[in-house]
Amino acid sequence: MQYTVNEKGYYGKFGGAYIPEMLYPNVEELERRYLEIMGSKSFQQAFHQLLKDYVGRPSPLYFAKRLSEKYQTQIYLKREDLNHTGAHKINNTIGQILLAKHLGKQRIIAETGAGQHGVATATVCALMGMPCIIYMGKVDIERQKPNVERMKLLGAEVRPALSGSQTLKDATNEAIRDWINHPTDTHYIIGSVVGPHPYPDMVARFQSVISEEMKRQLQEEIGRDYPDYLIACVGGGSNAAGAFYHYLDNPKVQLIAVEAGGKGVASGKSAATSILGKEGIIHGSMTLLMQTEDGQIVEPYSISAGLDYPGVGPIHAHLFDTKRAIFHAITDDEAMQAGVLLSRTEGIIPAIETAHAFAYLEKFTPQPEEVVVINLSGRGDKDLATYIQWQAEKATH
Repeated sequence: MQYTVNEKGYYGKFGGAYIPEMLYPNVEELERRYLEIMGSKSFQQAFHQLLKDYVGRPSPLYFAKRLSEKYQTQIYLKREDLNHTGAHKINNTIGQILLAKHLGKQRIIAETGAGQHGVATATVCALMGMPCIIYMGKVDIERQKPNVERMKLLGAEVRPALSGSQTLKDATNEAIRDWINHPTDTHYIIGSVVGPHPYPDMVARFQSVISEEMKRQLQEEIGRDYPDYLIACVGGGSNAAGAFYHYLDNPKVQLIAVEAGGKGVASGKSAATSILGKEGIIHGSMTLLMQTEDGQIVEPYSISAGLDYPGVGPIHAHLFDTKRAIFHAITDDEAMQAGVLLSRTEGIIPAIETAHAFAYLEKFTPQPEEVVVINLSGRGDKDLATYIQWQAEKATH
């Protein structure tokens, strides 16, 4: 079974490039050149130098002693929250800005939900002196104010998406429209393993530094380079794709992808794509998609701005379809409780997206000697207002 992309841009039956004709030249140029550019010595040197000196990699693999005691097993945290800008997103934006420069592009656009990818894109554009426009849903702009201010301080222009649910899906639509209107000078930095081929593969490769480091770190810590369980949250799925990448072909590793169950999978307010989704096309690829009987997109919902996407990356649709990974939906309340627990047990406040992955610890009972790695994909500074509000509401009920 092949879990990585094939030469036609598919993961099993998912993936491909379903794009308007006007975007064909952009996507075709990327597809033709991305592997050659990424494989070149000069690119690799510049990429790894920036990951080391600018991002602060390798990110630590931390043994969570008190959490391990609570759950009676061996729990390690891959600390992507310690990267510059506070999440895994910077791994990909560093890679893509270097790629854009190799392609001779002069202008960068991006979409963002929780704002972490927007901040990471604005950061690398400031670093490289390139103009940057970030599309963000009006609803997300309101609930992620600190990240919006960060993007502006870094010199980016933040443009609100005012259509639909005014969240991530709509921001992506706006970014694609912009790209159609500026086909020659603009590179679109997609923040997740979504979009037309080669984006899902490209983003997964840039994020695969996570599992590359994890293998070395586990070898040092426990004398073997793989865990028994590897848990990551999934919206579009880039942090999970990076954490899973070097373990896809290792059957000893149980991959666990945790989605946003919102108010409950059957509540109509959820973003549990694998459970609720059917095959469909969104933003240029065939994947699993939450949709009505007649193919209209169902608005997703999650307390976390980064997980409320109605689809999932085609790599994850394939992992679900082949049962290579277990997919599980966690409710808002379960995620928030897990975030508070991690804060008080290990002194680490996780992003609400990431807290979904920690909530899975309540759902299974690994053996005391087994090793569980959780990808701690982002820190919770951006979510403090949501945490405070949630705790206040809990206190009044």
